[in-house]
Amino acid sequence: MDQQASIRGTPIGEIAWDVTVGLTDYVQAVEAMQARAAAIRADGAGEKIWLVEHPPIYTGGTSAQEGDLIGREMIPTMRTGRGGQWTYHGPGQRIAYVMLDLTRPHGVVPARDVRGFVAGLERWLILTLAAFGIHGETREGRVGIWVVDPVLQREAKIAAIGVRVSRWVSFHGVALNVAPNLDHYQGIIPCGIRQHGVTSMAALGVRARMGDIDAALREHFYRVFGSAR
Repeated sequence: MDQQASIRGTPIGEIAWDVTVGLTDYVQAVEAMQARAAAIRADGAGEKIWLVEHPPIYTGGTSAQEGDLIGREMIPTMRTGRGGQWTYHGPGQRIAYVMLDLTRPHGVVPARDVRGFVAGLERWLILTLAAFGIHGETREGRVGIWVVDPVLQREAKIAAIGVRVSRWVSFHGVALNVAPNLDHYQGIIPCGIRQHGVTSMAALGVRARMGDIDAALREHFYRVFGSAR
């Protein structure tokens, strides 16, 4: 991955949309995000939405507890600087990394409003899921997007949110479970929540191509964060 190429070529005021085909190493992705965020902050580089998939990995946010990592031997683990607790990334999960200059407003999201930014990410995911006939909801005290799983007969998380804001530039982002291996979640207590499950679009009977997911994400992003410029 050419990190310098990833931070060049976007005119100021436009949001670049990049889709990386195949699997992107998580460490390289974090390094590229950090470089882009620094360029936005220091040099006025363009904002960016970056869509990727990762090889299987457990990542622990700033609130992650060691006791919630119960399958350390299953797949690689890494501590990361985003907010939140333990989560899983892997093939079949669409990651959207969101690198925005939050010193200015974006659609319904006011400037310098981290809560408003997170609420905007939640609304973005809910609208995207609705495009595929899935009713996603938020829950008080629980970050992410939730559905009622008809098989488990309980609430289950279908999308996670974990962001970092440094000097009013955002990075990290959201993870939507399209068709990942849900067995891999058995190695962690996802987001520290034991009483609810994890599901995916595929587990709910919705088969969607990743390209269709990407198109819906792009369409509904601008419904929340402002029209395409």
